[in-house]
Amino acid sequence: MRAKKHTHSTLPTVQKVKHIVDWLLEKKALDMLALDLAKGTGPSEAVVIVTASSTRHGQGLADHVLQSARNENFEYLSMEGYVVGQWILLDLNDVIVHIFQSEARALFRLNDLWPAATILADTRKEA
Repeated sequence: MRAKKHTHSTLPTVQKVKHIVDWLLEKKALDMLALDLAKGTGPSEAVVIVTASSTRHGQGLADHVLQSARNENFEYLSMEGYVVGQWILLDLNDVIVHIFQSEARALFRLNDLWPAATILADTRKEA
């Protein structure tokens, strides 16, 4: 009997987050916060929240993450908000990436939704 071939990466979520954080830092994402939500009631196992300096920067971050995820065979489910660019959401199944413009990030305050979550990466200035 043959072993089932996986069509997507079987890398643990925390390792996927490390890759995503590196990809976002390569493209100068600002004020990054990555949280492990596996033990909580979050919408996924992990979330990465970043700020982009402009709409074009946000779109570039999203493009880079999606291309890099494709190269690493990470599962990709959907993307929302790309055209307007104020809040771009990338659903990579077990990791959700939120790319905000600073005004939208301040308005929605996702950073505050999971106060007990384990921090996996934090480049915020106020941290």
